[in-house]
Amino acid sequence: MITAREARSGKSHRDENFPVASRLVRARHREPILAFYRFVRAADDVADHPALSADDKLVLLDGLEVALTGRGPADPEAEPLRRVLAARGLPPRHALDLLQAFRLDARKSRYADWSELMDYCALSAMPVGRFVLDVHGEHPEATWPLSDPICAALQIINHLQDCGRDFRALDRVYLPLDRLAAHGVAVAALGAERAPPALRACLAELAERTQGLLAEGAPLACRVADTRLGLEIAAIHRLAAALADGLRRRDPLSEGVHLGRPGFAFAALAGVAACLVQRMIRTRLQVAAGSAA
Repeated sequence: MITAREARSGKSHRDENFPVASRLVRARHREPILAFYRFVRAADDVADHPALSADDKLVLLDGLEVALTGRGPADPEAEPLRRVLAARGLPPRHALDLLQAFRLDARKSRYADWSELMDYCALSAMPVGRFVLDVHGEHPEATWPLSDPICAALQIINHLQDCGRDFRALDRVYLPLDRLAAHGVAVAALGAERAPPALRACLAELAERTQGLLAEGAPLACRVADTRLGLEIAAIHRLAAALADGLRRRDPLSEGVHLGRPGFAFAALAGVAACLVQRMIRTRLQVAAGSAA
């Protein structure tokens, strides 16, 4: 059987839809975030590897877990993150949650309803935002409830973008089966070159629901204490909003619903600018309130 390193797809943080530890993030926080990303990328590549059986995937994922926690042999895909966690005094809980999500990917290919999909996102997406917040020393009670819906939205955007490819390559369907049934759509429609009208309507409904998740988490960029992290979150949020709107109106089976370089730059800069203005207004209001007191 191949190793986790041999299962790597070659995809890096620069290939993701959303910024990962961009220059907006303080330099001392970027390496921990990138170490976390690389570990998660390695595990994700194992879960998605077309030549590995489900049992083989589980064996490799278990190996990554024992290496990360120090309960088994070291693994080059886990060692950098293990060292970062030790240096920062952080527990491995978020990475372990993600390993649970990838174990699900190895043995589960359908989701009954939105609630079941959210349970999956609680393992596959929400821990990413929580880790970034922990690295920055942000208060969990104040930030996690806003971060969680944003991260779930990012995950679902990826699911909607890749729904055809996931079905054809992995026979994996993240679209809730009850929503497909409500629109009278068979799963096999995901293998078509173009989405029929009923599937387009289902995708639009899910994209609109994703916009609701983004609305829930919108205050996070101004809520975090670290201004540079707030700007990164604002850029990601604006990019996600643009993609969710595109998925509500376009067909991901027949066209790539992505932002080109100009669209990406415009959306990210617009998010950063709006966040800067909001944070300046909030600071002035706080100063004014303190002076009045």
